[in-house]
Amino acid sequence: MFKYRDGETAKKIVASIKDMGLRSKFMHVCGTHQDTIVRFGLEEMLLDAGIEICQGPGCPVCVTTSKEIADAVTLARNGVTVTAFGDMMRVPTTIGSLFDAKADGADVRIVYSIEDAVRMAGGQTSPLVFVSVGFETTAPSTCVPLQKPLPKNFSIYSCHRICPPALQAIFDMGETKVNGFIMPGHVAVITGLDMFRPFADKYRMPQVVAGFEPLDILMASYMLTKQIYEGRAEVENEYSRLVKEHGNPIARKLMEDTFIPVDREWRGFPVIPKSALALRPEHSEHDATIVHGDILKTTPEVEAEAAGCRCGEVLRGLISSEECPMFGAVCRPSNPRGPCMVSEEGSCSIAYRFSAKKVRK
Repeated sequence: MFKYRDGETAKKIVASIKDMGLRSKFMHVCGTHQDTIVRFGLEEMLLDAGIEICQGPGCPVCVTTSKEIADAVTLARNGVTVTAFGDMMRVPTTIGSLFDAKADGADVRIVYSIEDAVRMAGGQTSPLVFVSVGFETTAPSTCVPLQKPLPKNFSIYSCHRICPPALQAIFDMGETKVNGFIMPGHVAVITGLDMFRPFADKYRMPQVVAGFEPLDILMASYMLTKQIYEGRAEVENEYSRLVKEHGNPIARKLMEDTFIPVDREWRGFPVIPKSALALRPEHSEHDATIVHGDILKTTPEVEAEAAGCRCGEVLRGLISSEECPMFGAVCRPSNPRGPCMVSEEGSCSIAYRFSAKKVRK
């Protein structure tokens, strides 16, 4: 829990929220925020003050579709070395996971950065693909190696997403009724605040960009409540120690020069216009969807979710992880049925590890 001084500060913030006498529901779009909320018991503190916080589509591994995972598995089973971050390896599909492909003899490797994958490609002649995942936070790191010559056998399968179109989809679908958004601080470090402002202007939606410590989440909740209490709808910056008004212009330019926004499905969502990042045509020699297009045409059809899995509803903020009947029963970290139980940033994994409301059967 909190250190003593932080605990006293937390009590004061929660008391200030309670004094405003409002009942509100906020959504965050960040797996690290979810970890902080559950790990430090903020759910109960905030509920006592009238604030409910729900999970949104903030886990990059979780929103990656079964089709994209199946593409990576198909590449691996057809002689391509596939590299990816560890969380991607265990995401199940109806044709298996990347770890299943590895167990069957495919060359599948965990890497900790794209630079690891580039070095591996330089040490072999056979084709190697890096499966790149993440929001605006990690997309710039994928861009860096493309600014210099790369091994000819190296290519990237981009699963990168960007935040604003997913937020727009939540508004357009109208399923989730929230009074404010806690926005991801690490994304805003890159993008700045401007991309969130249309939601304040068009939908009168209060927003606060927040850091990742317990007091950051509590303070963001206070700032949102205060906006509602005062009848305001603005984009405020709680994470001012790192987030600047216009973000990181160098990283933003790298992304603009490397990627183009494309339409793509997200897990739990239909096709969201201009919500994913594909490599620009000038990088086509390192675009796995082009280099290995013939193999990818053979990817079998896969189910969007395992039977009974409700990850999609969790990612849309419609249910909590504990409300899924599979949670803690047939779906556990040792036997995940969906990505929300696989990724360290997944709501189900976080709830299983830290929540007092676990189901054990």
